[in-house]
Amino acid sequence: MTGGGLHLSAGQRDALQSWLDQMRALHDASDHTLDGYARDVGGFLGFLALHHGGAQGVSALGRVNLSDMRAWMASERARGISGRSLARQLSAVKGFARWVADRQDMDISAILAARAPKHKRNLPRPLSETAARDILDNVGLQTRQDWTGLRDTAVLTLLYGCGLRVSEALSLTGRDVPLRDMLRIRGKGGKERMVPVLPVACAAVAEYVAACPYEQSADAPLFRAQRGGALSRRHIARVMEGTRMQLGLPATATPHALRHSFATHLLAAGGDLRAIQELLGHASLQSTQVYTAVDAARLMDIYDAAHPRAHG
Repeated sequence: MTGGGLHLSAGQRDALQSWLDQMRALHDASDHTLDGYARDVGGFLGFLALHHGGAQGVSALGRVNLSDMRAWMASERARGISGRSLARQLSAVKGFARWVADRQDMDISAILAARAPKHKRNLPRPLSETAARDILDNVGLQTRQDWTGLRDTAVLTLLYGCGLRVSEALSLTGRDVPLRDMLRIRGKGGKERMVPVLPVACAAVAEYVAACPYEQSADAPLFRAQRGGALSRRHIARVMEGTRMQLGLPATATPHALRHSFATHLLAAGGDLRAIQELLGHASLQSTQVYTAVDAARLMDIYDAAHPRAHG
């Protein structure tokens, strides 16, 4: 277990580790997610120990009151923690507290009643359709060898053409080629989804595979680095940065912005929100609804720029 605090009792450490083990086993949480949970919950338990003058047992969760919760949240904000991050921490704390309460029959109503401060959710920053096409047309020019240029073009085409996350595109193996009309993707939390593959994406991957000097075995990474290992996210970020600078695009033109663009452009073309949710692999519709705000903001920008009565 990583994260946590120096002031946890042995019982708290054991309980926290058991909860993390269950999150891994039942919810297929990633190591990155589990590290975050350990830091968030461990930090909260450590605060309680300092706040009350000594290490507390797991049963201390049943004695937490609203004053304790407010004091913890105030201390986190004083450390510079954003409202969004505090909301994430509180969610982890509530999840752990529910798990403990189910096993020890304690009252954790004060923890569950706590509300994180409201925070303004940052809207995704998609690219225009022209900018997205320009990136796909030019990313292959960022490397010296033809096959690596075809590789980078294929990866970014999957991000924009299929709405994949960078990690999902880079997790493909030789078993996935040749690409077919539908592609099975294993996303966050191990959740699987089927995404349609556009002919242009099939063609881009096929062109890369034909030029790649490394054999495509079933279990090997589909996208290879210069020396044959797995291609890294850092490389994709680097070639995207070079391409956006060449085209004069803003710093918000990141690899993930291509996924945002996929969703926004589908919605603008009349795509169904629930269908887009499925294509993106979002667990809840709320995550997808943010793109309606993006589309509304884009329409207002067009209105402000073009309508003769927009400025009085």
